[in-house]
Amino acid sequence: MLTKSQRSARLQKEQKSEVVSLCFFVSVAVSGCGASVNDDLQAWMQSQRAETRSRVSPIPAPKRFVPQAYTEERSVDPFSSQKLTQALRNEMGHPSNSALISVELNRRKEALEYFPLDTMVMVGSLIKKGLPIALVKADNLLYQVKVGSYIGQNYGKVIKVSETEMNLREIVQDASGEWIERPTTLQLQEGTK
Repeated sequence: MLTKSQRSARLQKEQKSEVVSLCFFVSVAVSGCGASVNDDLQAWMQSQRAETRSRVSPIPAPKRFVPQAYTEERSVDPFSSQKLTQALRNEMGHPSNSALISVELNRRKEALEYFPLDTMVMVGSLIKKGLPIALVKADNLLYQVKVGSYIGQNYGKVIKVSETEMNLREIVQDASGEWIERPTTLQLQEGTK
C-alpha cells in the first residue's frame, strides 16, 4: 500500500503528464491550421516569381579600338629652338621682337641657364677685383654671378648686383605671343643652407 505522500506525488505526476500532452495536442492543432496559410503564401510567392520578369537592358558591345599611327614624329618639336627660330622668321613684320630674341638664340648658353629661376637661391655677395659678385646656389652647387651673366630659362641677364639682391632682365612671351622684356629680382635668402 502507498502512503498518503506517495499517492499525492503520483497524482501530481499524472497531472503534469496530462498538461504536457494537452499542450502537445493544442500546438499540433494550431500548426495544422497554420500550414494551410503557409501553403497559400508559398503558392502566391511562386506565382509572383513566375510572373515577374527582370527589366535589365543588356550591356552594349564595346566599340572596337582601332589604333592610329602617329604621323607627327617627323614634324618639328614645338619646344625646340628650331621651332622658335621658324616662328621668328614668320614674324618678320615685328623687327623689334625678332631682334630681341635673335641675339639670345645665337649665343652660347651659360651653366645657370639650364635651371629654372625659382630653384636658385642667392646666398651672399662679395666684391672681386672691384666688381660686385652674387653667390647663387643651384642644384647644391655654388656659382659666382656678375653683371652681364645669364641665369634662368627665360634668357635672364643680370643687370645689377647689390649686397641684398640681384636684378635681372628676362625675355618672355606675352599672351599674344610677342616677346617682351620683364624685370625680375632674386633676393638674398638669409639662413638657407
